[in-house]
This record gives sequence, structure tokens and C-alpha cells, in this order.
Amino acid sequence: MSIPGNLLTTAMAVMPHTDVERALRAALSLDVPFWPQLPHYSYYEDMYVQASEHFPGMVLNMRERTLRFSFDKFIEEIEGTMAHFEEPEYFDISETYSSVYHRFLSLDLADRAAIRGQMEGPVSFGFNVNDQDGRPIIFNDTVRSFIIDFMARRVNAQLAKLKKRNPHAFMFIDEPGLQFVFSGISGYGDIAAKRDLETFFSLIERPRGIHLCGNPDWDFLLNLDLDVLSLDTYSNGEIFTAYGRSIRRYLDRGGIIIWGGIPTNIEPFEKESVESLEKLLENLWAQLTRRGIDLAYLLTRSMLSPATCCLVNPDREATVEKAFSMTKKLSERLRGKYHIE
Repeated sequence: MSIPGNLLTTAMAVMPHTDVERALRAALSLDVPFWPQLPHYSYYEDMYVQASEHFPGMVLNMRERTLRFSFDKFIEEIEGTMAHFEEPEYFDISETYSSVYHRFLSLDLADRAAIRGQMEGPVSFGFNVNDQDGRPIIFNDTVRSFIIDFMARRVNAQLAKLKKRNPHAFMFIDEPGLQFVFSGISGYGDIAAKRDLETFFSLIERPRGIHLCGNPDWDFLLNLDLDVLSLDTYSNGEIFTAYGRSIRRYLDRGGIIIWGGIPTNIEPFEKESVESLEKLLENLWAQLTRRGIDLAYLLTRSMLSPATCCLVNPDREATVEKAFSMTKKLSERLRGKYHIE
């Protein structure tokens, strides 16, 4: 397993920065750095736009900052896209769609415990992009099956590129849309999502996992074939730890949990301290030890991160950077307390 655990630190990629070098410095301040996604810097750096590159049928309007889908355009373009299906470079992110990604790849990252990339997942992409009738493309069976294959190739292309910079690279599949699967009104339920995600993960290389900030059915996620699960435990930890049996099975299969325990929004961040956040995490871990999970074992299979991405703070990057710093301080404090090297 390439993912290090041992309470090392990483973070979600979406950041409010408009200064690329400042964003990279923040990302590199953590144990497991990543390439930032900076939608305030450029609409091309939006996670959905980046995922859409070369996808047939996309209608991208940079001036209005909109991304839509045309089925007629999809039919016109799909043959040309299929002609490139055996070309991994075609599925990687171009410099147009992320100059930040290419700046990250230019760095010497070989000495890091690991590095991380990310790509929007098929469920969230399908929910977020609407067709010419305003309907999410996830409800088009033909398009949905193509999304799964296409996004898997995108993930594999990026992971291969990252592994050239560091052999312990791994990928987040960002799936904020998964929480809607369990809303009861989505029209795309858990059976379909399980089928599609099992197919998707069977097509992508390891190590790979899911990041989301919402509150889905945790049994559903913990029973997917994941290597890492990243979640907002600051808001959802009490619910998550109630799934002790599934968490134990997930850990025993080799899974890593990234505990998103440090808020990035101004108001909750200002209410907390290293001590209060330490207590919050230890209370969650205590619930799992009461369910039979050995604490030392759990910590070897855990990392720390901020709780969520945050683009809405009036101070832009200031509180987000403070949260990154707090994540490092909390990691150092806990690693010292539990004698983790």
C-alpha cells in the first residue's frame, strides 16, 4: 500500500486562491501534497471543467462560466473521441485546462511520503452537467456508460503521470454528488450507483479512493473497493463512527481513512483550538475502540486533513491557510502523544 497513514496530513484540492504559487506553497506545506484546483484563478481550473476536457458534446462558455451538454454534439464528436481511446496522453489534463497541474508536475516530489491527484467522479459529473433540456446527463443511459469509461481513462492517465514524480502517488475520486443518491428524490438510486461505481473502480488503477464532504450511506461507501476514504468528520464524524463493523472490515482490507477534522469556514474555525479539535477526534476514535477496533491499529491507517474545501470565506485564502497550519499542528501533537514516527 502506497498511502502512508500514521496521521500524516493532506487536504482537499479546491482552494480559493488566485495566486498559483501561494496555493502551491500551501499544498506543499502538508505531508502529502497535491495540485490545487483554483476556480477563482480561472474557470478552466474548475473541477467539472477539468473533467470535461475532450468529453464529446460539451458546450463550455468561458465568458459566462457555464458548462453544458448537447446530445447532438455528442453524436457528432464521439467517433473522433473514440479514435483516441488508446492514447493515455489524450486523457490527461492539458496545460490549458490546468496550468497549476503542470506546475506541480515540474516540481521535485520524489522525497515525499506520497503525492496525490484528483478527478471528478462519474456520479457527480453526471449530476452536475445538464443537457440541452436542462436534465442531468446521468439519466441518459448511453451517456452515463460513456462517462464511466471516459473518466476511468482520465484517472489512469493522471495517476501514471503522478507516479513518475513519486512512486507512492494516489488518486481521490471527488464525489460530492453521492449524497444525492440517498436523498430519495434523485431518480438515480443506490443500486444503480453501486453498479456504476463498481464498474468504474474495476477500470482504474490503484491506489484510489473517494473524497466527499457530504453524508451518504457509509455502508455503501465502505463496502466499495477503495484504498482511501476522505470525509468531513468535523460535521459527520458521529454518524460515520456508528458504522463500526463496516469500518473494521474496510480497515482490515487495507483501507485508509482521512479524518477531515479541521473546519475551513471562518465561524467554526474561530471557535476551535488544537486542544478542542484533538478532543473531537479522540472522542470519535474512542467510539471505534468501544466497537472493537484497536486504537494503535486505527492510527496507522489514518491521515488528517481539513474538513472541507471552502471558496466562500470573505477573507478568501486566509482562514483556509490557517486551517492547513492547524492540521499540521494537530498532526504533530497527536503523533507525539501516540509515539508515531
